[in-house]
Formats: sequence, structure tokens, C-alpha cells
Amino acid sequence: MSENETSAPASNSEAPEYGASSIKALENREAVRHRPGMYIGDTDDGTGLHHMVYEVVDNSVDEALAGHCDKVTVILHHDGSVTVGDNGRGIPVEMHETGRPTCEVILCVLHAGGKFDQNAYKVSGGLHGVGVSVVNFLSKKLTLEVKRGGTHYRQEYAAGEPVSEVIEVGPTDEKGTSIRFLPDDTIFSDVEFHFDILAQRLREQAFLNKGVRIHIEDERRDKKHEFYYEDGIKEFVQHLNKSRTALNPEPIYIQGSRPMGEGPAECHMDIAIQWNDSYQETVYCFTNNIKNPDGGTHLAGFRTALTRTVNGYLQREFAKQIGKTNIGGEDMREGLCAVISVKLPDPKFSSQTKHKLVSSDVKGCVESVVQDRLSDWFAENPNWAKQVCGKVLEAARAREAARKARELTRRKGVLDGMGLPGKLADCQEKDPAVSEIYIVEGDSAGGSAKSGRDRRFQAILPLRGKILNVEKARFDKMLSSQEITTLITALGTGIGPDEFNAQKARYHKIILMTDADVDGSHIRTLLLTFFYRQMRDLVERGYLYIAQPPLYKVARGKKETYLKDDAALEKHLIDLAIAAASVQSQDGDVDSSVLRNAGLGYYAYKRLLARLAQRYEKRVLDALVRGVEMDVDNFDSLDLDDVKAKLAEHFAVFSPEVLPFTVETKVPENGDDSVGTQLLITITHNGAPIVTVVDKGVLAGADYRELVRLNERMKSAGHAPYKLVKKNGNIEDLATIDALIQKLDDDARKGLTVQRYKGLGEMNPEQLWETTMDPENRSLLQVRVEDAVEADEVFSDLMGDEVEPRRLFIERTALDTVNLDI
Repeated sequence: MSENETSAPASNSEAPEYGASSIKALENREAVRHRPGMYIGDTDDGTGLHHMVYEVVDNSVDEALAGHCDKVTVILHHDGSVTVGDNGRGIPVEMHETGRPTCEVILCVLHAGGKFDQNAYKVSGGLHGVGVSVVNFLSKKLTLEVKRGGTHYRQEYAAGEPVSEVIEVGPTDEKGTSIRFLPDDTIFSDVEFHFDILAQRLREQAFLNKGVRIHIEDERRDKKHEFYYEDGIKEFVQHLNKSRTALNPEPIYIQGSRPMGEGPAECHMDIAIQWNDSYQETVYCFTNNIKNPDGGTHLAGFRTALTRTVNGYLQREFAKQIGKTNIGGEDMREGLCAVISVKLPDPKFSSQTKHKLVSSDVKGCVESVVQDRLSDWFAENPNWAKQVCGKVLEAARAREAARKARELTRRKGVLDGMGLPGKLADCQEKDPAVSEIYIVEGDSAGGSAKSGRDRRFQAILPLRGKILNVEKARFDKMLSSQEITTLITALGTGIGPDEFNAQKARYHKIILMTDADVDGSHIRTLLLTFFYRQMRDLVERGYLYIAQPPLYKVARGKKETYLKDDAALEKHLIDLAIAAASVQSQDGDVDSSVLRNAGLGYYAYKRLLARLAQRYEKRVLDALVRGVEMDVDNFDSLDLDDVKAKLAEHFAVFSPEVLPFTVETKVPENGDDSVGTQLLITITHNGAPIVTVVDKGVLAGADYRELVRLNERMKSAGHAPYKLVKKNGNIEDLATIDALIQKLDDDARKGLTVQRYKGLGEMNPEQLWETTMDPENRSLLQVRVEDAVEADEVFSDLMGDEVEPRRLFIERTALDTVNLDI
């Protein structure tokens, strides 16, 4: 068939007949595994994966709502599985009327649960009886542990099917349910759980359920958090506002209930409100502890009541100040921080993921309660009410000024999309889905990028200098910034709550490309602040990226290689060295792949030691890991003389300058065993004693355990001494792994030119294209909001007006900072 020929469509006689055989009736398990997105959301971007944990956690929280549980635990395990446990009543295990154990029915049958009437649960987040069964169906394996009625039970499942009976493990005094599941990697493209995403959700649950203790632990990275709040959502609002100045220091707390319709059902609500001096509105909505990111009828009722109440108070008390100022609802919500939590039987959502509440009766219930309580608060707190009203009036005037500024810029041909900014080098492609724009620091890098790009689908927008920090600037001031209006115009989305529309974005890849120095990092941070505060929808859609230009160019003769970072340089050097020589250890020949693995382990070990040098004496730490091979398991049984001997042997080879040294133990006084026995190792450096204190906390820490792991990786190269056999036949004896890797490194660098880039302007257009802009070779970091509360906090801390949060941040992170560019 030639290129221009096309095949004719199949005739009707060739098409398969539409009949009974065309209709597929999928059972519970097959239906979920065939269309998992219907039940848990996207299986590719991590949404559905984490939703699996939420479904199980929500069952535990429902136990708390019913008054049977006060502790929930989530553990992320090394093998990629996760455990969710509680101290509730425990899932029933007795035989069900279907002839199967009740727990098996719950985990293997859709629409089976205890939440279809109000007998077991008055209110709950689970509604459809599909949550935990879906988790089971989408897991490679799942283990159920139930402690109930004095007995510990266990049952195991694989891909949703039971592979064991319910067995009695033994007697127990505890109660509760624990589910450990491993997501199926044939369903999910990424099966790695993110601690921060889960921690955000669990923190919210602790705020919403005062008195419930929620613990999360990540065994993979030795991270843990425990969330417990006595004052519930009042503390939630204070937490959100901790980096800002509150206008009403004590949050407005509204609690009440209203009947829903004609029946006995009631809508209970908890609402906390606090205004601050920022320019953003922050409102979180929940129904039966389930977060509703798209709001719904409870948010609509809240906003209606807020607007009516504040407007009425302004008209009565501030009529003269208002004058002809037109006050809108958005003015009353500037700087507003609120949490809305409603609880009701049988809520209705827009989908199984429960992103939006659509129960119509809720709007009137919330509106009635908020209007009553908020009116009382304004009447009883005139001083704080005056602060809030002043903020509203200021916001209204600023909005009017912003409107005039927008009209002025529009008359000049800016912001209306009619004329694109002159400095924008646009692409030829008109389809946003395949178009991308590079936002580049400075005209120099912009010139290289314009010359090096693929003009078919790549646009370049150079920005001069540092843009305005929008975290502490009003909307009208932001629009007066030439660089920001240029950026807004280039993107085509418009700006502001009334005009911004992410669907109008002219590019679906917005790539920040700045230098790898302090100024470049600052410009990138300012741009991230702008996108997060003013165009957050673009971030949440996954449109925002950060370019990763290479840090090194290495050349030998005419051959040039670009390397992203130090780790890439190390890999390149070790590969060059191994290609030119072979190694023999005391145990025999060392395979090249084993030698490479050991060498990279050595580099990583030394990097980590250098980072820890801010906290510990690194020579002592090195001796403990490689000389004594001390760990938390053998700490209590250490022989002090043996420790001294091994330290002396290690120091003599690797750090003879620290000799002599002393080792002693310290036992806690007054019987305090909270710390345990400590080991004190003292060396002398430049005539001054340096004491390193070692205890179980140090040895159990993630950094020390990583050093131990990397040491094991180095030891894979066999025991010293080593013989390095070069291609020309020369043999060199090396006494330690350090000497071996250093010699390989030195040999690899001979005749090699290593150039470290600091700015994009140092690259010519061809280099910039090849390393940073070519889709075949480049590396991009996608900007995602994993923890909205924490992201909001970081931007407020580091970019806001308050100095104290920045000082605390520097104090908290200073010891982890390396390669500081000053």
C-alpha cells in the first residue's frame, strides 16, 4: 500500500454482531480492577494511590465519630505497603447470613457495610460501602488484623481474594482493627506513598476530631508525626494563621445544628473564622470529616451569611466611611481564614471521591446558624469588628484601584490578549497542549534560549531582574509591575478572581529556567510565589515546571558530556576509571559492576559525612560506622575496651591526627532512663577537646542508619588490600577502599577538563538546547502541591512581612545547609 492510500472502512458484514455476547457483566472485583478511576480517582498521578489510604483511615475516623476510638495509626513500611490501625470496636468476624465471615463480606463485596442506616453510625464519611473493598481489590496483598471480644484474629487476601480463613492468633486485652495493604503495581503507575500528602490529611482529621490522637510514621525515612488537638478547628485556624497577624486574635467559633427537611435528621456544624492581614482567602470545607476541595452547599451557605451579616453591620456602623464605595463579597473575604465542618446523615456528593457536597438542605442550615452567631459576635466585639470592617473597606478601595489599573493597562493593549508583549518570542504552535514557554532570567540567557529553541512549540519570555513579591503586595500594586503584567499577558489566563481562567492558558508547560546561584534561586522563589498565590489552578493542573540545567561539562579531546549534578559527575568518573583498569581484592577479582556500586556508595558516604559535620565530629562518626561497626542493636552489649581498640585502629589508618583520644560512658542520674547510657568520645583538634556524645537516639537516626547502609555497599568490593591493574600492565597496591576510589578518581580526571556552570548565560545556544531544552535529553521538575496547608505556611513564613518566622526557619534548617553561596 502506498503512503497516500488508505484502507476502506470495514463493511457491516465484517463488523462483529451486536448481541447478548457484546454485553459484559463484571462482578465486584473485576469491575473495580477494570475501571479503578470510577472509585478512587486517577491511578497515574498519585491521587488514587493516596485515596486508598484515605478510605481506610476514614473508617477509623468514623469509629471516632461514633465514640468508640481515640487513636489512629498509619505506618509506611519499607516494602511499599501501608498499615492503618485503630483502637475501635474491631470489624465483626462472626459468620454473616451470606455464609461467609462478616469481615470477608466487608472486604470482598461492594456496597457492604454498616453505614446504610443510622444504627451502627449516626454520621460517617463512608456512605456506599465500597471504600475498604476497593482497597482490597486494588492491592497485591492485604492483611486484616482484628482484636475483638478478647481474641486476636487474622485473615489474608491477594488481589481482593481471600487466601486464608479467619484464624485465631491468640487472646488479647486490646481492641481495634488493623489493615496492611500493598498497592498493585499493575494498576498504579506509581506505588510510592508520599509522607507529606498523607500527613496533611491526617493533620486535618486530628483538627476535625478534637481529642483523637493520630500518629503517622514513615519507616523508610525515619519520619514521624503525632497530631492531637484539644480545641479542634479553632486550633486549625490558628495554625493556618500562625505566620500572619490576626485581626481578631481569638477565632470566631460557631457551633450549632438545624433540622434538615421534615424528618428527624439534623445538620451539625463547627465553623471557625479568623481574619488576617494578608490578601488571600483560605477556606477549607469538610463533610463528615471528608475534605471537599470543590466546596459545595455548605460553602455557599457560609458565604451568603457572611456577606449579608458583614454588609449589614457596615451599613449600620460605617455608613459615612462607605460613601459611594461599592463593597462586594470578595472584599469581605480578603484575608479570611475559615474552616467549615458539617456532619449529617446520608450526605450527597458529586462523585465517589466526595470533592463537592450537593445536599441542598445544608445551605439553609449553615446560612441560618452562621448569620445568627456572626451577628452576635459583631455586636459583642466592637473593637475587633472595627478591625475587620477596616480591612473590608480597604479591600474594596484596593479592588476599585485594581479595576482602574486593569482598565488602564487594557487600554494600553496589555492583559486583553489583543497584543502579546514585545519581549515574548512566541512559538508557531497554537495548540496549548503541545506548547511550552520558558520563563528565563535576564536578556542574556533569553537571547541564548531564543536562538537555541525549537520555535515550532517553544516560546521564550525573558524577565529582567527580580519580580515583585506578591505575598506582601496588593492586587493594584501587582498590576503596576511591568514584569508581572508581561507575564500575565504572555500566559493569556487573565488575572484576579473574576477574570482568571486556567482553561485559557496558551501553554500547558510553563518552565522556569533560572541560574544555579542565589539570585537565580530567589527569582525562582518569587515566581513560585506568584503562581501559587495568583494562578494556583495552573500549579494544580500540573502546568508548572522547573528546568534542570547541567552543573558540569566534562571534555576529553573533542568529546563533551554534560552532567546534571555532583552525583552524575561521580558516576561519570567511576565509569571512566573502571573502563581503564581492573581491581583485585583480598577475596579475588572484583566485578566491574560491583566495583562501580561500591565506588558510588563511597561517594555518597563521603557526601553524607560532610553534611553531618555540622552536627557531629565526622571523623568519630566515620570510625563508629566503619571501625567499630556500632549500631543500635549492639549498643547495650558493647565492650568498652573493644570499642577503644577498634577506634584506635581506625584512627591510626584514616585520622592519625586525632590521636590520642578518650572513651567513657555516662549513666543518667536520678534513675532517669529516658535517654539511656551515653558514650562520650573525646578527641583533640588544634589543641581543643571535641566531645562526641553517642546514644541510642543517634544510632537509630535515619542519617546514621544510611551511613551503615552505604558502608555495607562499599564492603561489597571485598576486603583490603587491593591491587589496581591498569590496561598497560602496571599494578598498584592500595591499602584501603578510600585509597582505591581516590586513585580511580584521580586517574579518571587525567586529561579531562571539568567546567562548572553557574549561569545559563555561560552556555551558547546549541549547548542550552542540547542540555536543557531538548525534550529528548532535558530533565524537568514538575511543581506539585502535596500539602496545601504546609505550602501556604512556607510561603507565608519565607515571603511574608513577619520577620520572626523567617528567623525560626533559619535556626531550624541552618545545620542541614551545605554549599551556601554567599
